[in-house]
Amino acid sequence: MPTRRGRPHRYPWSVRFPWTPRGHAMRRALPLLLPFALIACSPATPPADSAATPATAPADLPDAATADHAATLGAYHWRLVDARDGAGAPIAALLAEGGAPLQLDFRDGGVSVSNACNRINASVTLDDDRLEIGPAVSTQMACLDERLAGLEREIGARLPGTHRLAITAGDTPRLSLQTNGGDMLQFEGAPTPATRYGSTGEQVFLEIAPERVACNHPLIPDHRCLQVRPVQYDDAGVRRPGDAEWTPLYQEIEGFEHEDGMRNVLRVQRFDVADPPADAPSQAYVLDMVIESENARP
Repeated sequence: MPTRRGRPHRYPWSVRFPWTPRGHAMRRALPLLLPFALIACSPATPPADSAATPATAPADLPDAATADHAATLGAYHWRLVDARDGAGAPIAALLAEGGAPLQLDFRDGGVSVSNACNRINASVTLDDDRLEIGPAVSTQMACLDERLAGLEREIGARLPGTHRLAITAGDTPRLSLQTNGGDMLQFEGAPTPATRYGSTGEQVFLEIAPERVACNHPLIPDHRCLQVRPVQYDDAGVRRPGDAEWTPLYQEIEGFEHEDGMRNVLRVQRFDVADPPADAPSQAYVLDMVIESENARP
């Protein structure tokens, strides 16, 4: 594929693990594994069964038209569907079955990797069909799951470096990454919430009560709603005093699974829903990060 050299698309970005804009250290009442930030958090499609495909010589990158790769990369969650080494053989550790596939998310001038043991982050510089990924930084949680440990080890070894990329458009776009070591990684794109709702949304913090409450849902008989109340933090990341009244939330928070007896504080993105169906909510909530989690059972 011919290469056009232009001005690199560089981002000023430093690796942090913030829950507030100032990067204040996150307080936990219980040890927990952070969910997908933005994301994410929607159910992932299992990776394709590579065992049915014999090893072949590595393919060249698809001949995709040059486009605004930066915008496309940020508009989707990229889920690994195939991985082959320089000889065309499947990379078994990256395609191990039994859970969600590795997922790349490009945001704020960086890339994050989820669905491994730890969340991995790195800086990114994009220059036409060249994607330069900086040194990887990850959380440091112990991993007892061999599959997750293998995913983290294998993607961590391949992530840093300068890779060739191609994006094939379509209803399900495909991202092809040819690493500097000759491996070929194939990802399928799933729209991010911002893409689905057509805006970046509004960041809000919600405290979730330990127990649901009976509520009069217009569509679901005998429904029990989450109880929520807004939480505010100052610029230093300190929670402002005072508690608002609990109110029922008549919808679920995408990506969040409530467990009875557990109190949580969540960072969520709130989106306006264009032309919602009758009796459906006009706003949608998507989990960004769990800030606090506490067992409130007696």
